[in-house]
Amino acid sequence: MTTSFTTAAGSERLELARTLGLEPEALIRAFRLMQTSRLLDDREILLQRQKRIFFQISGAGHEAIQVAAGLVSRPGHDWFYPYYRDRALCLTLGMRPLDMLLQAVGAADDPSSGGRQMPSHWSDPQRNIVASSSATGTQFVQAVGCAEGLRFLYPDEHRIVIASSGEGATSEGEFWESINHACLSNAPVIFLIEDNGYAISVPVENQTPGGSLSKLLGNFPGLLTLEVVDGNDFLSSYRAMRAAAAYCREGRGPALVHAHCTRPYSHSYSDDEKFYKTRREREEDAARDPIVQFQQFLLDESIIERHEIDRIVREIQREILEDTNRALQAAPPAPENALVHLYSDTADPTSSAFDTPADPFGDPKTMADLINATLKDEMRRNDRMLVFGEDVADCSREGSLTEVKGKGGVFMVTKGLQTEFGSRRVFNTPIAEASIVGRANGMATVGLKPVVEIQFFDYIWPAMMQIRDELASFRWRSNGKFSAPVVIRVPIGGYLGGGAIYHSQCGEVIFTHLPGLRVVFPSNAEDAAGLLRTAIRSEDPVLFLEHKKLYREMYNRAPYPGPDFMIPFGKAKVVKAGTSLTVITYGAIVQKALLAAQDVEKRSPGVSIEVIDLRTLSPYDWEAIRCSVEKTNRVIVAHEDTLSFGYGAEIVARIADELFTSLDAPVKRVAAMDTWVGYHPQLEAKILPQTDDLVRTMDQLLAW
Repeated sequence: MTTSFTTAAGSERLELARTLGLEPEALIRAFRLMQTSRLLDDREILLQRQKRIFFQISGAGHEAIQVAAGLVSRPGHDWFYPYYRDRALCLTLGMRPLDMLLQAVGAADDPSSGGRQMPSHWSDPQRNIVASSSATGTQFVQAVGCAEGLRFLYPDEHRIVIASSGEGATSEGEFWESINHACLSNAPVIFLIEDNGYAISVPVENQTPGGSLSKLLGNFPGLLTLEVVDGNDFLSSYRAMRAAAAYCREGRGPALVHAHCTRPYSHSYSDDEKFYKTRREREEDAARDPIVQFQQFLLDESIIERHEIDRIVREIQREILEDTNRALQAAPPAPENALVHLYSDTADPTSSAFDTPADPFGDPKTMADLINATLKDEMRRNDRMLVFGEDVADCSREGSLTEVKGKGGVFMVTKGLQTEFGSRRVFNTPIAEASIVGRANGMATVGLKPVVEIQFFDYIWPAMMQIRDELASFRWRSNGKFSAPVVIRVPIGGYLGGGAIYHSQCGEVIFTHLPGLRVVFPSNAEDAAGLLRTAIRSEDPVLFLEHKKLYREMYNRAPYPGPDFMIPFGKAKVVKAGTSLTVITYGAIVQKALLAAQDVEKRSPGVSIEVIDLRTLSPYDWEAIRCSVEKTNRVIVAHEDTLSFGYGAEIVARIADELFTSLDAPVKRVAAMDTWVGYHPQLEAKILPQTDDLVRTMDQLLAW
């Protein structure tokens, strides 16, 4: 059911303000904040016209609902996921005009990003304003995870999260996923939708069925749905936001505030609304201006005199002009710092601190067993570590655990975790990969350690925006002020038979292309345990790829290496030494390379082949590659993914560039055919690289 808030009649407005606890001083402060936001927009537009800044996007017309949202919040206590129009909200929370102008010029001292982000991408860790991206709608699932994390960490502090956007972003799938998750988990999050009727040039009737988002959402269980008919009216906006905040703080569930605003300026400086808005529409927008309306209310009720308004406006203009001059004189970012904050500055997983010896005990166990044991040990060590994903729990209905064995993942790798650590720390999620990663991002932002599972690599793609545009860039685009050290476990690969297109693919190279993301791909049980522990204890986001075929092989088993065993990232392993030829590989191809080497050496006395297991793909161990190539002078790079544009192409290119004089033969690649993995075993065997393919290529190189 949707509750609508309409504008009070003229004679009732002052009484409403008093009922809401808004004394004259608070009303005048709200007016000052609204004016500051608008005058900052106007100043930035002037600066762009003068070509002194490089981009401008306005929050004009949204000031009333944003100031209301800020005034019902508790900066530094609550958390915020704003969007690019939320200038007035961020000013109300405590950001300064100078902060915003420094971002507009791209200064090194820009507190939001150090000149790395476009203007209006707000960020302030002191006030819990989470660094935003340019992607629309992605913030909502993160906000839900943040709210869940706050409730986990501070159950008695009644913290809330506010996530905002325009109505256009609600067409994104992640918005609907976030509403679903928030209602399922009763998360204390306010979805603030600032509906100005247009997503750039697309009107709301072409975005939302029926033209009203709040009506569509009115029947979601537990979701308080409030519609502010006139989001340009400050009192109506404040009343709705206060009700939403109270609802969330009381632990009753999430709330949605749908505020109908206006957009008196074009979408951005790069846009011209005259191309798609009629003169009449533009005149109506101007007439509904929230600042004009609020100013008239203050004058009509004798809360402020005209000369006081003029004085306030002059003071704001003077402050903005002074801040503009300071911002224009600020130094730009130093080019040599382009790589700073790409990864953690305090925990380097490639360092010796993550190189700890094994203390093995017990019988040899499978890769699946040792991953499970490592997860359990790390959960015992860190009570902030959570594990979730599709089917990872033993049984969502806890009461049934006395009658059923429990599942623990489709490959049973997480079996027993829920039973030992409880449903608060190990739980199933809906089938929504973007939300799994996005919620993990929000949880990690507030200090939890999520280790999540994407059930099959083939289904990771809905999470691509969350991984690429959000998670991997988070630390860098916030200039080191925010991070989300999430571990994403993903079963990957073929050779099981019958998996076909959607259960057998690789594609790791797409992720090694992402700065800020670590990519790990172990080939055996002991390495999986050591590398997973490094991933969990590191401070960077990690994609941890687990080959399905290797989960329960006999040849790669090992005793459990102990609760502190770690392997540093970027450290390859020479699994077989040799002097005649080098094979650089990882994952399931390691064993095939060893078998091929055995075959070739048996037929060719005096030949010895070196096999290098990279173990981590980003970063990778160039020094191990260099030493081996300089010794053997012949190289094969082999991987299970498709040949063209594959991971091996990068290694081959670098060898040709830096080690050309060490080569006695062309560098060769062995990989899958450039097609999809087929269902029939014979078809799969033909498409994926086999031992015979490696043998044939080894013979060719050795004969060169």
